[in-house]
Amino acid sequence: MIVFPAIDIQGGQCVRLKQGEKNKATVYGDDPVAMAQKLADEGAAWLHIVDLDGAFAGTRTSRDCIARIAKTVTIPIEVGGGIRSEEAVADYLERGVRRVIIGSKAVADPDWVETIVQRYGSEAIAVSVDARDGFVATHGWVATSEQRALDVIDGMKHRGVTTFIYTDISRDGMMTGPNIPALTAAHALGGIDIIASGGISRVADLEQCRDVGLYGAITGRALYEGAVTMADIRQLQNEK
Repeated sequence: MIVFPAIDIQGGQCVRLKQGEKNKATVYGDDPVAMAQKLADEGAAWLHIVDLDGAFAGTRTSRDCIARIAKTVTIPIEVGGGIRSEEAVADYLERGVRRVIIGSKAVADPDWVETIVQRYGSEAIAVSVDARDGFVATHGWVATSEQRALDVIDGMKHRGVTTFIYTDISRDGMMTGPNIPALTAAHALGGIDIIASGGISRVADLEQCRDVGLYGAITGRALYEGAVTMADIRQLQNEK
């Protein structure tokens, strides 16, 4: 299983939010590029980067900062936040991002996502499914739709999407552990890679995700506050 250290960018700083609320941010650094290099140097296999300003406003405020990260580190990065057009997808891929994450746009326009996957390949596209009480939330988690998270994943699977990031909003940044039943149900759909996001608080949480058979798990606050270390991550990733 791949463990993805998270770098969430808001106002040019590295932050973590609680339950996706933009006014509940904790700042962990003022240089996202330096943070990315540090994590890469310490053994990260991938980085998960989110333009939070883009997620809330729909404009890719941090695109130049993210481009510098892609140019600086030698490991692959995946990027989400405010990616709602083919121009945005192409721009990030051209700037060296390995995988682009589609969120709100996937719920609003699944036909568009299918076209993007056909054009750029399933390895370059992931869909982020952010759930509150089992239903998908959109536009920076401000709005909750009437679509069940598992239904969205299944529908996107049949449109060619192979990688999904499943976030339980109630657990994001709360250090309460991942929603293993929901992740297990998503994984059971079969034929897709699920990346867990939200609630990772300790190494045992990562081990649970691995034991479910997940492709990956994202850790943010637990890593920045020392509950999980890069040494822990390296050891877990090296285990067979």
